[in-house]
Parts: sequence; C-alpha cells; structure tokens
Amino acid sequence: MNEQQAVLDFFAQEENLPLALIAAEHLDAIRLRLNNEFWLTLRERLDAWLTQQGLPWSTDVTEDRNNEECLVGLHLQPTGEQRLFLRPFMEQQFLGDDYRVFHGLMWNTAPNAAQKNLPEVNTLRTQLGAAGLKESDSFLAWQWLPWHPRRRDFLSRFSTRREEFLAEALGPWQALLDEYGEQLHSANLALNSTGRGAAVSLDQLRSTLPTAARGEARTAE
Repeated sequence: MNEQQAVLDFFAQEENLPLALIAAEHLDAIRLRLNNEFWLTLRERLDAWLTQQGLPWSTDVTEDRNNEECLVGLHLQPTGEQRLFLRPFMEQQFLGDDYRVFHGLMWNTAPNAAQKNLPEVNTLRTQLGAAGLKESDSFLAWQWLPWHPRRRDFLSRFSTRREEFLAEALGPWQALLDEYGEQLHSANLALNSTGRGAAVSLDQLRSTLPTAARGEARTAE
C-alpha cells in the first residue's frame, strides 16, 4: 500500500472524521491561496510584457462577485479613455463541480446592433472565428484553455514549476495581442466613433458564458 492510500484510509475511518474535516478546511485555504497567487503572479508577468512591448493596455484583476477574497481572472484596460471597447481577458469559470480557465475578447459594455456589426469588428470576429474561437452575446471571442485551477495537477505544477507554468499561461495573451493587436486597435477606434451602447456591469458580462459551452466543457474532459 502506498503512502497516499494509507492517508486516505486513515481519514476514511469514522473516528478520524473530525480530523479529516479540519484537514479539509486547511486544504481549502491552501487551494484559495495558490489560486490567488497564480493570478497575481501572472499579472506581474503580463504587466512586464506589456511594458516591454510598449502596448497601450493596463491590467486589472477580476474578483469573484460572491467572494471578494477570491480572484478569478485578469482583464486588460486601454490606457486611453474609451466609452466602448473590446478587451482581452482570461478567467476561471465555475461549471457546477469544477473551475476551468477560458480566454478571449470581451465587451466592456453591451454594444448596440450597429456597433456590434461594424466592418472592423466583423473583420476581427471572422479572423478569431477562423482560429477556432467562439462568440456569445458578451464575448466577441472565447476559447477554453486546458487548466483547472483547483485541481491537483494545476496546483502541483504551479507550486513546483512556477516559472515554466507562468510562461505557458502568458502564451495566450501574447498570441492574441501579437496576432490580432492591430485589428483589435482598429475595432476599438471604430467603436468609439459611434454612439454609446447600453451599459451593463462587468459581473453581468462575466456571468453569461453560453450554456452550451458548459456541456462542451464537461464532454471535453
């Protein structure tokens, strides 16, 4: 019998249940701490890369709307003032029994029909769609990533091979802005030459991941 199984068998014994519950509370706290460390250290790497590349974006963390102590992602803000814009994001989405990371481009407020179908926006939409990203009402483009922030494999990699893992997590940001940065800039310029769209909160945008995608996520496991 290996050591892991021996520990599990120990906690499975009825007389050890109080100790198992105490251990579970501590483990939940460790998972939350590592989860937040991931997003904060990724933000540091992203800030450094944006500065190095001279890109007109700043980073902001996204908090769980039900628990301000839990971070669930990052999104970019344009350094210049804009009413309506598309911004790159990466977040973890709760799928009922697990978290999974996805990324892409999201609206800062809801666009009207004319804004949503501007030629520059359509060009960007078409290019991202050809690259395999999907669209929903709140996201011009989104795509699942192979990371589940509360799972053992994710936490183990982040703990033992942090620099390598962070470099990998930076990859989607770099690919998006390297490949589509000019088109994104053109789309945002076009959006700000039009009227204001109906505003909704960032929390509302984040909460509207397509229902169908939840099923896809489960079948992709």
